[in-house]
Amino acid sequence: MALQIFKKNNTFELSGNLNSQTSRSFIIHFEYLLNNFKIITVSIDKLTEIDASGVEAFKTLIAISLKSNSMFYITGNGSSDIYNHRSNAFAA
Repeated sequence: MALQIFKKNNTFELSGNLNSQTSRSFIIHFEYLLNNFKIITVSIDKLTEIDASGVEAFKTLIAISLKSNSMFYITGNGSSDIYNHRSNAFAA
């Protein structure tokens, strides 16, 4: 299943799969948004799959947001796992 992105109430809802086939376009799209908006919120509740490439994509976008002084929030079931994975990676 492809990755779909919907904007609802100032939150970008992801639906489908965030994997090696979709992560690059995901990064490109949200990198553009981070350069144009200071606060981005992404809901992952409707994702059916996040593989290692998807987690790396989130880590990339978090790093980009830190460099551009933007806020990048991930909400939904499993978001704390992504933040914990990011914290462990940046601590190393």
